[in-house]
This record gives sequence, structure tokens and C-alpha cells, in this order.
Amino acid sequence: MSDITLKAPCGANKNRKKVGRGMGSGLGKTSGKGHKGQNARSGGGVRPGFEGGQMPLFRRVSRRGFKNYPFKTTFAVVNVADLENKFEAGETVTWEALVERNLIKAKDVLVKILGDGELTKALSVEMLDMSASAKEKIEKAGGKIVEEEIGR
Repeated sequence: MSDITLKAPCGANKNRKKVGRGMGSGLGKTSGKGHKGQNARSGGGVRPGFEGGQMPLFRRVSRRGFKNYPFKTTFAVVNVADLENKFEAGETVTWEALVERNLIKAKDVLVKILGDGELTKALSVEMLDMSASAKEKIEKAGGKIVEEEIGR
């Protein structure tokens, strides 16, 4: 067996605050609790979320209804005009090619091509999703669309 000694990472073990040990310690006299008041007393303090009697934020904010935000799907949008500017005639538009040309970020999994702008070049497009107008413009310019299964 090798001589490996396990050691806690730096900052994992901290020394306990020694309070009430004289003024020179920085935590003498009131022991860091200030003068009087609820938080200076033993067992003092308020529960989490308490705002001094004001209606707490968690009770002020409405909680009714269904929120779909954890499940919503967001698409990275690429317009036909972007394809016109960044691709040459006859090239294949893929997810990887869009990342290389900085049209989308590598973390963008779902990509949708929209039909904003004009396209004059014949491109072969292998995409997950596109609008009907984008499909029409690509085919009108002489390009072809290769359907790809969703689930990159």
C-alpha cells in the first residue's frame, strides 16, 4: 500500500471564534453582538424570512397557477440572411458548421432556421428545425434540405 495521506482542502477547517476574551481579541465585551436588542440576547434572533413585521417577500409574491419555465425549450435562432452572409454556394449547413462560423454557441443544442432575409445561394441544409418560410426560400434558391432526427 502506498504512503498517501489524505488532507482536507485549504479553508475547510477553520478555527472556532473565541469570544469574550478581552478587548484585544476584537471579540471582547459584547462578543460581536453589539449593544442590547433581540440579537444580543441568548436564544435571540428571528426566523428566516422574517422582515420585522412587514409582510415577508415569500408571502407578498403570488404563487397561483402553473409555471412552465423549468420545462420550456429555447431554440438558437439563425436567419436565412445569416446563411447568405456566412456560407458559400454549394456548402452544407450543419450544427457544427454554424458553431465554426459563430452563428450559434456550442452549448446551443436546439437550432431553428427562420426565414428573415433573402437567399441567393444553393445550400444543402442539415438542420433540426426550420420555419416554412425558411424552407421555401432555401428550396427556391436551388438548395436542398436533409431532414435530421431531433435529439442531438
